[in-house]
Amino acid sequence: MKRFAFILLILLTALGPLAAQEPADTAALAERSNLPAAEPSPDQLWDRANTAYINGDYRTAAEVYEQLLSRGLGSVKLYYNLGNAYFKEERLGKAILFYNRALREAPGNDDIRYNLSVAEARTKDNIERIPEFFLTTWLRGVRHTMGCTAWSLLSLGLLATMLALFLVFLLSQRLSLRKAGFYGTVVAGFLFLCTSWFALGERREMLDRTRAVVMPASVAVKSSPDKSSTDLFVLHEGTVVGIADRLDGWCEIVIADGKKGWVEQRKIEVI
Repeated sequence: MKRFAFILLILLTALGPLAAQEPADTAALAERSNLPAAEPSPDQLWDRANTAYINGDYRTAAEVYEQLLSRGLGSVKLYYNLGNAYFKEERLGKAILFYNRALREAPGNDDIRYNLSVAEARTKDNIERIPEFFLTTWLRGVRHTMGCTAWSLLSLGLLATMLALFLVFLLSQRLSLRKAGFYGTVVAGFLFLCTSWFALGERREMLDRTRAVVMPASVAVKSSPDKSSTDLFVLHEGTVVGIADRLDGWCEIVIADGKKGWVEQRKIEVI
C-alpha cells in the first residue's frame, strides 16, 4: 500500500508541469490564430483578377490588377488587361491610359493598337491633328513595328555583320570577294545606323513623360495657371494631351491641333 501511494505521488509530481503547460500552449495557439493572414502571392492575385474578368466582374478585376501594379509589377499583359477591364467598366480615361502604357512597352502589338483605337473612337473630343510630312509618319510606323530591345539586338547583329564583311574586304585575295565585302560593309553600316536610330527613338518614347490622359468627364482648359482665369476650351475624358510645362500643381498642355492652355495636374494622368 505504501509502495502504491509512493508511485501515485511520483506520477502526480511528473504530470504537474504538463498540466501547467497546457494553458500556456492554449494561449500560444490562440495567439497564432490572431496573426494576420499572409498576403496573397502575385500569381494568386493574377488568377483572382483573371477569374473575376471572365465572370464579368470587371470592377473587382481592375481592383486586383491595381494591387499587382501597386507592388511594382507592371508589364505589357498587366497594362493590357487593366485597359480591357476599365474599358468594360466604361471608364475611358483609365482604359486609354493603360492601353497607351501597354503600347509603349510593345509598340508592335496589333491587338493593343486596335483596342486603343476602339476606345479613342468613343471619346467626345474629335480633334483634327496637324498634318505632318508623310515620310515622318512612315518612319514612325516602321519604328513602331518593334520595341527598343528588338531594335537594339538587330543593330548589334548588323554591327557584327558589318565588321565581318569589312574583314572580308581587307583579307580576301579575290577581287569579287573584296567588292562584295566593301558593298556589304556599306549596306550593313547604313542599316546599323537606321536600326540604332530606331532603338534610340523607341527608348526616348518609353522614357517620355510629356503625354497624359484627361481623367474627369470634362475639364475646362484655362488661359493661365489660375482657377479664376478665362476658360479657353473644354476637354473630355480620354483625350490625350502633351505636357509643355508645369507650374505649382498646374500643367500647360498642347492638344493635337496645336491649341494650348492650362489644367490642374490632378485632372490628368501621365502615360
